[in-house]
Amino acid sequence: MKSPLQSDEWSRRRFMEGTAKTFLGVGALGLTTRGQSALGPNLGLQQRADAAKHVIYLYMGGGMTHIDTFDTKPGHENQGQTKTINTNVDGIRMSEYLPSLAKQADKLAIVRSLTSTAGAHDQGNYLMHTSYEQRATIRHPGIGAWALKFKGRMNPNLPGSVFVGGNSRINGGGGFFEPEYEPLAINDPNSGLKNSRLRGMNQEVFDHRLELAGKFDTEFHEKYDVKQVRAYSQMYDDAVRIMQSEDLKAFNLAEEDEMTRERYGDNSFGQGCLLARRLIEHDVRSVEVSYGGWDMHNNVFVSAPERCAVLDQAMGALLDDLDRRGKLEETVVVLTTEFGRTPRINQNAGRDHYPKAFSSVLAGGGIKGGIAYGETDEGAENVAENPVKIPDFNATIAHALGLPLDHVLYSPSKRPFTVAHKGKPVLDLFA
Repeated sequence: MKSPLQSDEWSRRRFMEGTAKTFLGVGALGLTTRGQSALGPNLGLQQRADAAKHVIYLYMGGGMTHIDTFDTKPGHENQGQTKTINTNVDGIRMSEYLPSLAKQADKLAIVRSLTSTAGAHDQGNYLMHTSYEQRATIRHPGIGAWALKFKGRMNPNLPGSVFVGGNSRINGGGGFFEPEYEPLAINDPNSGLKNSRLRGMNQEVFDHRLELAGKFDTEFHEKYDVKQVRAYSQMYDDAVRIMQSEDLKAFNLAEEDEMTRERYGDNSFGQGCLLARRLIEHDVRSVEVSYGGWDMHNNVFVSAPERCAVLDQAMGALLDDLDRRGKLEETVVVLTTEFGRTPRINQNAGRDHYPKAFSSVLAGGGIKGGIAYGETDEGAENVAENPVKIPDFNATIAHALGLPLDHVLYSPSKRPFTVAHKGKPVLDLFA
């Protein structure tokens, strides 16, 4: 019978790769060279002294209908069955499907003039997350990765970026940055951080195996003392540190009382928003929570109320909690999607893809609340005032986070990139 200290019962490589994958969302391949940096064209922007520390990114996958949410057109034939309600801000109205957010409109900056040319889901999703068009030869980083790159991890015992949702392919991940900038992906927020405790061994056995692995790798590390190897080794160290950290309790929603959990909604998106709040409170830099099902080619007046009810409850609870706990001003909350939906109702009582004009929302992080920026025409078909391209929207988020929009980083192929491509922040959105 083999002693539990014998290393041949484990594949050292598989053990360490599994640990890194579990906690940091990385694999053994795809190591990248650290980008060189330089200063690009000066946009004339002052560094934000009171920049936000965190971003919570709520992504509505499938194309959220703007005319049935934040840009209603009462009395127009395009509106269909969706009614309009007043908010707690004079002059701002929104869909009847969003009563909780209507009561917190004073916290919201509603951008009603987003416009894009990407009318397919994959391309639109990628563009919204990265500010760049999708290319076969490169993956671009998302806003969370850029924030980590420029600002660093706040809590060394937790991942810097977390993705919550069922999308197996994460747009807006680490892109061409080092693997350490990839988000930790969690499918079910209620499951906590899986495999985060030792199973089938005690701490002594675990430590012994780590020591053996370190001895085996010493010669390799000395021979190949390069950034790629050091970065990957650092991730293994991070994985072990996370396993042993008391901060893992941030992932345990069972620590919240039943009333709080009910306020967010008994569904994955609602609990994902609650998890996002907990992670932010434990100094995770960036959290994205995805919520799909907005691709409403059929029966939009059945599907939209159902989706909006989940969104409204969860985001309403999130904003209220962040505000009461003093975290809203240091957290940028983003609600966005890849495109809108056709204002004109199709023959199936649905709405089709529509990148020409759509809406998104910003809150917290120095963003001015109680405003609606931009405007579409009377049928919500065309941007009539203050068009905002996707790179401009992302530049606004980046500026709120205090990221240097002029700073150029180079991919491993030596191509130059900036956080929001050629976007310029919408300064009118800031308080």
